[in-house]
Amino acid sequence: MVFVAKIGGSLAEDHSGLVRLCQELIAVSKKYEVVIVPGGARFADTVRYFYDKLSLSDDTAHKMAILAMDQYGFLLKDVMGSAILTHSLEDSLQIAKNRTLPIILPSKIMLSLDPLKHSWGVTSDSISAFIASSLKAEKLILVKDVDGIFTEDPIRKRDTRMLRKISAKRLLKGRTGCVDELLPTILIEKQLKCYVVNGKHPDRIKSILEGKPDIYTEIIP
Repeated sequence: MVFVAKIGGSLAEDHSGLVRLCQELIAVSKKYEVVIVPGGARFADTVRYFYDKLSLSDDTAHKMAILAMDQYGFLLKDVMGSAILTHSLEDSLQIAKNRTLPIILPSKIMLSLDPLKHSWGVTSDSISAFIASSLKAEKLILVKDVDGIFTEDPIRKRDTRMLRKISAKRLLKGRTGCVDELLPTILIEKQLKCYVVNGKHPDRIKSILEGKPDIYTEIIP
């Protein structure tokens, strides 16, 4: 039973928090088959900057943003220490089966297969969902800097509430900005279970792996 966890780039801004998160992921990988997909972090922000300033094409920006995920993957490897970098879906499964933590660098997979549209509506959320479905993962865990999905943006509006469960179809009708716009479609097509959880509280990831209630949002495909 394989679990895919995407580590959001925003979590790298809290250096000590990122270390705690990485330590927890190493610990849970001793018991569960976990595969890590990196987000884009500031590396993707740099792509966005040049996209705006130089009017880069969507094709070029898409490829550069995927390479940004590779860069964040190298960073996570250094923080985690014992994790293993790989470009291969097959190798990641074998590494996880051996109870070591693989970090997939997605560029070779995504640039060779090119399965997703080239748009800023496609981020590491959808890329990790594609990888999770390719691995036939039991669950996709999107590890972000928010507790879950809210009825409205909690930064802009105080009177909002976190949703413990939401259907992917409902996300299609009204996206909150916490996940990218293509993700619900992939979850429905692949019938993939997905969870949004706050990486600043690493113990909540273990709750998802164990199927225990905690503070997170479950997206029902």
